[in-house]
Amino acid sequence: MASEEARAIEAILMVAEEPVAPHLLAQLLEVPPGRIEDLCRDLADAYRTDDRGFDLVRVAGGYRFQSHADLAPYVERFVLESQSARMSAAALETLAIVAYKQPVSRAQVASIRGVNADGVIRTLQTRGFVEEVGRDPGPGQAVLYGTTTLLLERLGLDTISQLPPLAQFVPGPEIMDALERSLRADRDDGVGADLEGSDDDQGPHDHDQGPHDDDDPHGEAFDLRAADGVDLRAAAGPAERDRNRHPADADPYGAMEAQNPERTDGSEVNPFL
Repeated sequence: MASEEARAIEAILMVAEEPVAPHLLAQLLEVPPGRIEDLCRDLADAYRTDDRGFDLVRVAGGYRFQSHADLAPYVERFVLESQSARMSAAALETLAIVAYKQPVSRAQVASIRGVNADGVIRTLQTRGFVEEVGRDPGPGQAVLYGTTTLLLERLGLDTISQLPPLAQFVPGPEIMDALERSLRADRDDGVGADLEGSDDDQGPHDHDQGPHDDDDPHGEAFDLRAADGVDLRAAAGPAERDRNRHPADADPYGAMEAQNPERTDGSEVNPFL
């Protein structure tokens, strides 16, 4: 038969909305905290021996009743029957970052996720999973956030240190090395393809001086050099000779005379006036 102290613990935990700390139970029962630990341990062993549908567990620094893990499908069906709001993927990601990196600021969360996290953090605060735990001593004194005891209750953990380690979800060093080599190879292939494409774009007309010269305004180069002993400059007509005349062959005085026609009185016009 259970003692009065054990029955008192059961009654208190049955009506409590949150886990009850051992020192509070010790004050209520007027017994040492060590006695409370022994009584709760005996009660938990008795429930497991009787194969009850609930357990007495230590969560978030206190004791509470919770359903047995084997009966989770039935409890889940009961809870989800009347629950419609679920946490989004963004909220779960932000909550995980806060849980593992706390205390953490909004800017740090945003740098890890790559997007602004202000709205998500406000949602988590409204649901009671995240709270302000302090301020950063650096410039600006940003607000630092951490998880609440409500999250520990929902996860069934006594302390945040009981979260599963991240090492099992991080790729090993050999996988990271292989990924880095593959990315480097893809980058080198992309650079080589760009270089080959630039060479192909040049084409043969950029290297060979064919019959079509881009500097010839008429589309065909007129070679004025001698061919078979015939001076093509002399053979060309006056108009053609003027068109193919090099600027160095022009008469500077003739050009000046054209720009400075004489007046009827014999004086010259100054072009700079």
